[in-house]
Amino acid sequence: MKLLENTQLRNLTLKNRMAMSAMTRSRADQDGIVGQSTVTYYTQRATAGLIFSEAIRISEDATGSPFTPGIFNDEQINAWRKVTSSVHDNGGIIIAQLWHTGRAGHSVDRHGKIPLAPSPLPIKGMQHFTSDGMKEYEVPQEMTTEEIRQTIKDYGQASKNAIEAGFDGVELHAANGYLPNQFLAESANKRTDDYGGSHAGKARFIVEVMEELINAVGGDRVGIKISPFHPYGDMILDNPVQTYTYLIEQLKRLDIAYVELMRKSPDFPSPAHYPEINDMEFFSAMIKHPVIANTGYDRKSAEAELIKGNAEMISFGTLFLANPDLPKRFEKNTSLNEPDRATMFGGDDRGYIDYPFLEKQIKSRDDQ
Repeated sequence: MKLLENTQLRNLTLKNRMAMSAMTRSRADQDGIVGQSTVTYYTQRATAGLIFSEAIRISEDATGSPFTPGIFNDEQINAWRKVTSSVHDNGGIIIAQLWHTGRAGHSVDRHGKIPLAPSPLPIKGMQHFTSDGMKEYEVPQEMTTEEIRQTIKDYGQASKNAIEAGFDGVELHAANGYLPNQFLAESANKRTDDYGGSHAGKARFIVEVMEELINAVGGDRVGIKISPFHPYGDMILDNPVQTYTYLIEQLKRLDIAYVELMRKSPDFPSPAHYPEINDMEFFSAMIKHPVIANTGYDRKSAEAELIKGNAEMISFGTLFLANPDLPKRFEKNTSLNEPDRATMFGGDDRGYIDYPFLEKQIKSRDDQ
């Protein structure tokens, strides 16, 4: 089974081709510091070939949602070091996903400060989860050129902090409607300066952030997650094929470790003007770096994607959330735990570190 084969991702030797994708769990404290339960959570899933951390805020300005972790001060770095040390002690490899939410936030959780974004265009058709309940999205503050440059520096510093905290690499979260994604989409970016307008202008922010990350920690430790046809966060592109073709061409010239590529999700249908194509096959064929395929894969479809050669690895979200020993369950082709959606975001250890392992379930049945 290809999913269970070991593989090489630049300098990382991985024990299988299964990655745990980044999933926001909102279990950090109000200061963005993760605790012992988070250590347990990631350690339980160390049999993944590769773990992507939940999205981690690169700065205070990057804040979007409550109880999400940061990596911009010593307390946060020290807390993450406990996570990475435990994962490594249990034979795992873990990469930090770096996060700036842009307009996908609310002043309630930003000390009254309006979120920053490429242009003053709010997210439409959704509400935002805040510490004060669900709220309509606010009109964001358009970033100045100086704020853009500072944010790029913040990404670089956060990458250094992640390596200091023991992570094996960093991933730019350029998907799911967050700040880098916002620069690409006309529904969020109406700028006419160097960071808007043309394909080159809209892609400039992502390219410059990637260059900053490479300069900070080395290209063999840097990857990126992109979502060409994913409209979540009111991401509507006039021509997603042209926009992402240009971006991928720019990524080709960069010395990076991989591209994590999200395919279309049936939960979030693409806008009517998007082409009806197999986006995984179409975009993966353009990418020269190793591809990690993401979004809605199960055992059968993941294996098929690897066999077709569209990806070198597959990343799984809710399947790993509910099944800490997912590789063993795939190996034995056995039943899977169902995720409890009511406990996915925020709360205590329920739905976080109490999902049963296969061996315990078998023993429990034997004892009955």
